[in-house]
Amino acid sequence: MNSADDLTAASGRRPRRPSWAGRNYSLLTASAVVTHLGSHGALIAAAFAVLEAGGDGGDVGLVAAARTLPLVLFLLIGGALADRLPRHHVMVAANALNCVSQGLFALLVLTGEPQLWQMMLLTALGGTGQAFFSPAAEGMLLSSVQGEQAGRAFAVFRMAMQGAALGGAALGGAMVAAIGPGWVLAADAVAFAVAAALRSFLDVSGVPARTPGGGMLADLREGWREVAGRPWLWGIVVQFSIANAVVGAADAVYGPLVARDHLGGAAPWGLALGFFAAGTVGGALLMTRWKPRRLLLAGTLCVFPLALPSAALAVPVPVGVLCAVMFLTGVTLEVFGVSWMTALHQEIPEDKLSRVSAYDWFGSVAMVPLATALAGPAEQAFGRTPALWGCATLVVVVTAAVLCVPDVRNLRRRTKEVAVAGAPAVPGADSGSADAERPVGGLG
Repeated sequence: MNSADDLTAASGRRPRRPSWAGRNYSLLTASAVVTHLGSHGALIAAAFAVLEAGGDGGDVGLVAAARTLPLVLFLLIGGALADRLPRHHVMVAANALNCVSQGLFALLVLTGEPQLWQMMLLTALGGTGQAFFSPAAEGMLLSSVQGEQAGRAFAVFRMAMQGAALGGAALGGAMVAAIGPGWVLAADAVAFAVAAALRSFLDVSGVPARTPGGGMLADLREGWREVAGRPWLWGIVVQFSIANAVVGAADAVYGPLVARDHLGGAAPWGLALGFFAAGTVGGALLMTRWKPRRLLLAGTLCVFPLALPSAALAVPVPVGVLCAVMFLTGVTLEVFGVSWMTALHQEIPEDKLSRVSAYDWFGSVAMVPLATALAGPAEQAFGRTPALWGCATLVVVVTAAVLCVPDVRNLRRRTKEVAVAGAPAVPGADSGSADAERPVGGLG
């Protein structure tokens, strides 16, 4: 017990937060809430800014692809950099770039008629910031908690983050309909500025000093060896490289078009995205109580419902049914998300977290630019409905395929030991009984 705990015990007061929710964890959670409030509204705003400027589905796909392409190009460099430099410095610099790019995008929309190339350029700058931010942020979060309650900590973090996404999507859709997309983009720029200020207070004094490496390429090779040596890791990354691509095309391109043509515009689509976010909050809340013994088996089984939104848009179903489908998808996908973070925290050494995260992100988004860019031509060639059914089918096929990897089915939760620098991963290790895995008490 530290001195702060002693004082708390002496005064007879209950601690204000759980022992695992330290300073860094709290700052990371607060800043994630702020950015998700802004960014989920901005996703809707960007799509409708393109449509209001006279663009079509193909143009929406090009703008979405412009964001993802630099994300793919710079992710690995961002991961290596985040394992070399203080991670919070990388995060703050990336947030600053996102603030500037979104502010200029908002100014462009509010003051004139934005050209497609201008919107693509500014969106690409935002994607560049995300490429450097994501590996650093995930490494920082995974290293901010320790011990058996890591899974619960990740669930609470994701619950807060997804709760902000719920509010951001619903509010963003309503704001786009009421005052236009430009002001929503401006609000996102402000959110990035606030988040950067919060993240500047992160404390990295307790992070072990990095061992000098042999250069950027050597660092990337070392990170690749960590990924390639774990079939469960690269198998799921390959799975999501396909699933994220087709789901990204459906959400970024076909979703707004279906909403415009059949659901009544931006507000209903924002409501549907809000229900998805509400589902993720519910899934995260579930994961504060449930600790599946076979982490990745439970998580992967819960990826199958990711096919349902594309199928619902293909029909298309009424808004109420679409919202129910999105809610269910959010719940089940969050089970996977918490299980995945817990597995990475358990199996990957701290000094390699950002590089492994970068490979994870790289694989997961590598095909998204191609899919979003091809979404418009695919609609013209095959029709929107067949394209959406194709998206749903691919999600089911790749999820079934990854269950064929033995380590995905067999990797178990370890309740006592987590990976440390230089320690090998033991997929079947399990130091606790089933009873030891059950949480004691809860977080309201």
